[in-house]
Amino acid sequence: MSPTTTNGQPAAGPGSPVDPLAELAFLIEIQGREIGRFAQCTGLGVEYDVLEYAEGGNNEYVHQLRGRVRYPNVVLGRGITDEDELLRWLFTAEKPSQRPTVTITINDPTGKPVRHFALAQALPVRWTGPSANMGSATGAATESLEISHAGFV
Repeated sequence: MSPTTTNGQPAAGPGSPVDPLAELAFLIEIQGREIGRFAQCTGLGVEYDVLEYAEGGNNEYVHQLRGRVRYPNVVLGRGITDEDELLRWLFTAEKPSQRPTVTITINDPTGKPVRHFALAQALPVRWTGPSANMGSATGAATESLEISHAGFV
């Protein structure tokens, strides 16, 4: 019986080819053009400020109302690749008119799309890379991209 991984997929044995795209589960697209695949994605969320309103004569509780909405920056991480679409976008997206909708597609291990998130008026605000920890088991160099946006569409 051949060994399997925790998700039931066959484990790569010694000398078996490893599909590097299998670990890059987050596909990033701008206007239908792929700009990269990433292994990590954090910051997909929404948060509201809470406004407290103390009603006169009511000492039992304070009303809590929704205030402004906030969207945290999305941070994407992966190993260094030879593609340069990401850096081209980073260095050309300066004006508000150049802030496209960015689609993040989460894929399962077979590459089938599971869920999509579209970020309105996306703007790359930070790129970090390459950084590596040669003492780790893989020693792979990594990069990250941080994107601010105006909400989900």
